[in-house]
Amino acid sequence: MARAWILPMLFVVVGVLVAAARIAAGSPVAAAVSLLLFVLLAGLYSPLVFPRSIGAVEAQRRSAVDARPIVYWRPGCKYCLRLRMRLGRDARRLHWVNIWRDPAGAAAVRAATGGDETVPTVVLAGRPYVNPDPAWVRGQLPRST
Repeated sequence: MARAWILPMLFVVVGVLVAAARIAAGSPVAAAVSLLLFVLLAGLYSPLVFPRSIGAVEAQRRSAVDARPIVYWRPGCKYCLRLRMRLGRDARRLHWVNIWRDPAGAAAVRAATGGDETVPTVVLAGRPYVNPDPAWVRGQLPRST
């Protein structure tokens, strides 16, 4: 859990340091804008942007019942963030598994990618797709949800 917050906290610390330097230089408005930018980046790269994660076993069980894809992801992954942002509200219609919080999820990704933990890995009907196009993922969502 702690490593999921390393990058967001690093953004906050750097933002505070940049803001302090700008205040010392006599530019409080630039300091506020810089701090806001770094806090927004921290939010985007935090686990808070993603729908609530579940375990891999539970995701597989649910996917077998409702045919929704499973997305294996990890915080700080720019490709996971891209997928999440492009899916918009449809992201809630997938089952999300944070591989840093779930060892079974990490193992499933390694099995699907030949030993790497390459994310996002989307599993649909038992078949893995590594870093698929978000439009394609949206097209695979069941209609009656």
